[in-house]
Amino acid sequence: MEIERKFLVKKTPENLESYPCKKIAQGYLNTNPVVRIRRSNDEYYLTYKGKGMMVREEYNLPLNKESFEHMVTKIDGLLIEKSRYLIPLKDGLTAELDVFEGSLAPLLLVEVEFDSVEAAEAFTAPDWFGEDVTNSGKYHNSNLSKLA
Repeated sequence: MEIERKFLVKKTPENLESYPCKKIAQGYLNTNPVVRIRRSNDEYYLTYKGKGMMVREEYNLPLNKESFEHMVTKIDGLLIEKSRYLIPLKDGLTAELDVFEGSLAPLLLVEVEFDSVEAAEAFTAPDWFGEDVTNSGKYHNSNLSKLA
């Protein structure tokens, strides 16, 4: 189960380059239900995501590079490329700041994952976070991939 909130970004944190960063490329084999392939640095995954906004099922299966490269030719829509910065927050939480590249630039989105719905609802966003778009399907990556 994935419990997360998603926000636009008012301003990027200072010293962004000092935080750990993953280079991500992902595409969608299907968007209803969501079936995604992803390369994150040198790791590869096939992901199924159920319906929902803040709370939804998510299953990750490992892939190898060859499987990813085979399936990436079969995606519908845009191959999303982004840099994901992992920024520590209070209470042991992590902000995952996505800086989109290519045709989705200069879009910035930040997500925070939680252990419970109560923790997600009680979360107070830092001042660099912008509008809460958790309940807007417009900002699901599966929908962004259709903007190609």
